[in-house]
Amino acid sequence: MSSQNGIREVMKGHHLVPVVTFNDMNTVDAFAEFLLSQEVKCIEITLRTEYGLQAIAHLKKAFGDKMLVGAGTVTTAEHIAKVEAAGGDFIVSPGLTPKLAEAFIACKTPYLPGVSTASEIMQAREFGLDTLKFFPAHLFGGIKGLKTYGSVFPDILFCPTGGITKESSSEFLALSNVFAVGGSWFQKDFDLT
Repeated sequence: MSSQNGIREVMKGHHLVPVVTFNDMNTVDAFAEFLLSQEVKCIEITLRTEYGLQAIAHLKKAFGDKMLVGAGTVTTAEHIAKVEAAGGDFIVSPGLTPKLAEAFIACKTPYLPGVSTASEIMQAREFGLDTLKFFPAHLFGGIKGLKTYGSVFPDILFCPTGGITKESSSEFLALSNVFAVGGSWFQKDFDLT
């Protein structure tokens, strides 16, 4: 199986992956400081707004020696090229298509493609991929789904994202086929401070 450009090694020790959407650049530095104060040294910035790539490039310059800065909601080969140009440490997609798989395999950045179903996991394996995002976890069985996939696909490791809370994150991390969890609760906690 592919090493997916070393995604397992890059993510080693980063069990919590805050999934963050920035609507402007005003809070980017403060949010990074907030994560570091929580001993979280990893961030996945979604490309859902025009500020995603800008935030990735900025945080790589300002905090790149202190934290991993990745991109989420990557859905096209063009996104991959832009994230690589911005210096992203890793790339996460919500799903996987043959065209996107081809672009991932050709890129140099560690990547985590998304899957939901057994068929999608099997397709990912056919591409040589063994480390996957399970999304949206809460709609596709959550912990029970991952336990089932663990027995059917023992060689696959997952980072579940979607509907995971601060409280449920430890239950997911207790599963042997889960290496990290992604969640948006960090941004909600930050907004409350």
